[in-house]
Amino acid sequence: MLKAKPFVKWAGGKRQIIDKLLKHVPIEYNTYYEPFVGGGALLFELSPKNAVINDSNKELINVYKMISTDNGYEEVVKLLNNYEKKHSEKFFYQIRNIDKDKKKFEKLTDAERAARTIYLNKACFNGLYRVNSKGEFNVPFNKKTKINTYDSQNMILAYVYFQANNIKMLSVDFEEAVKDAKKGDFIYFDPPYDSENKDTFNSYTEDGFGKDEQIRLAKVYKELADRGCYVMLSNHNTTLINELYKDYNINVITAKRNINSKGEKRGAVEEVIITNYTIDLSLED
Repeated sequence: MLKAKPFVKWAGGKRQIIDKLLKHVPIEYNTYYEPFVGGGALLFELSPKNAVINDSNKELINVYKMISTDNGYEEVVKLLNNYEKKHSEKFFYQIRNIDKDKKKFEKLTDAERAARTIYLNKACFNGLYRVNSKGEFNVPFNKKTKINTYDSQNMILAYVYFQANNIKMLSVDFEEAVKDAKKGDFIYFDPPYDSENKDTFNSYTEDGFGKDEQIRLAKVYKELADRGCYVMLSNHNTTLINELYKDYNINVITAKRNINSKGEKRGAVEEVIITNYTIDLSLED
């Protein structure tokens, strides 16, 4: 069966390590929760019938909401077709700078906001989503004279998936997003990564995700584990993360990172996949 794939490029996207993640997914579970959904690589790969997806980035969640409805989908695609025709450096900055005028931005329809987010994602440098302290998108133009803002087959597959299944979409704090999780549910945490240095790209919302947030997330992880949920988490293989999750199963993997504002910082990094349950990986080979 054909499945949708991520249609936006997102910092920390999981397409590179999707096969490694799948080896750690429980065989059976009830509702799937993804509190930091980002591009949704694991969501689309698993295609659960019941899911709660969340992201602190309201513009991203608005994109998913629009693609999941008849009118929203049609309007977004129509706008993107128009944007592709108008695409130029001048047009890019016209669209980008809308959020500098708060009144103008607030007048945008949800479909216009969604199309803007997708267009900027495809037309900006390296597919970054970054905002300044005022919440204004500030990634420069990628200098491409022609762009494809979406793959029509893939976009239809995403629309069909959202339509056919029970997918709740939120933009709240990660702790709030999992408050209703019950025994037997599966939660996948893919937060902004911890770092031993400050080069990690985690500026994709106005508020960063520092040490205090990592500690709070670890507490939520424990609460869910104690509740009888299946909990899986991805992060960098750092001292802090190993300390916070020392009571759980820590699997070290290597991953390739493509999003970083500094090109030379991209490359292989050590990550961890942490679970509160055990899967016999010898059966996978």
